[in-house]
Amino acid sequence: MTENARALDARYYPMIGYAEAWELQKRLVREIDNGSQDESLLLVQHPPTYTIGSQRHPEHLLLSETELAERGISVFQIDRGGDITYHGPGQLVGYPLLYLDAVGLDLHAYLRDLEQVIIDWLEGYGIRGGRKEEYTGVWVGEEKIAAIGVKFNKCRHRRGFVTSHGFALNLHAGLAQSGFAGIVPCGIQQYGVTSLAELTGRELTLRQAADEVLPHFCRIFGVRADALQEQADAHHE
Repeated sequence: MTENARALDARYYPMIGYAEAWELQKRLVREIDNGSQDESLLLVQHPPTYTIGSQRHPEHLLLSETELAERGISVFQIDRGGDITYHGPGQLVGYPLLYLDAVGLDLHAYLRDLEQVIIDWLEGYGIRGGRKEEYTGVWVGEEKIAAIGVKFNKCRHRRGFVTSHGFALNLHAGLAQSGFAGIVPCGIQQYGVTSLAELTGRELTLRQAADEVLPHFCRIFGVRADALQEQADAHHE
């Protein structure tokens, strides 16, 4: 990483409610746009949550309101692209808040770069991650290990966009049963989901995974982070 790389404010939240994280993203997007905040990466863990993206397929949520309440799962209709997905304990969620200049802008390349961060990290565990041409995300064989859904927020104070939302990387075993079984993940019925633990037998802490993912992110996006700053839990849902 060169000395001229852009500064990145990298934060880790061991647990943060989805509503709090969403509001934090919106605030940081505004501040990055007006130049009062460095570009940022939030690496977080959420309590059990379903988020429904702009494709809006309510039929892909398979649980009733009673079942959701019994399982303690919150539901949010949000402003990213894509369909429904699950966030919960044992999953590392990354929210990159980056400025993309309008000159030479390639939004698809941004998605491919996000996928590459996860692919390169998986390689360190001897896992060959890949892509499926018709879908976003990172796949191992016929199963998805990381979902991706983003929003490009048009800047008000300069040309271009600031990104929000991002990726969800499955680390611990049991996520398919605890959360993904209640939905049609990303609207894809024919493929399953997997996790690092199910592929390798290793169950990393969320902090260890966050520390390992960060340098891959910095290298691919040309930014530098002095350290990953751990924040207090913020769970008020």
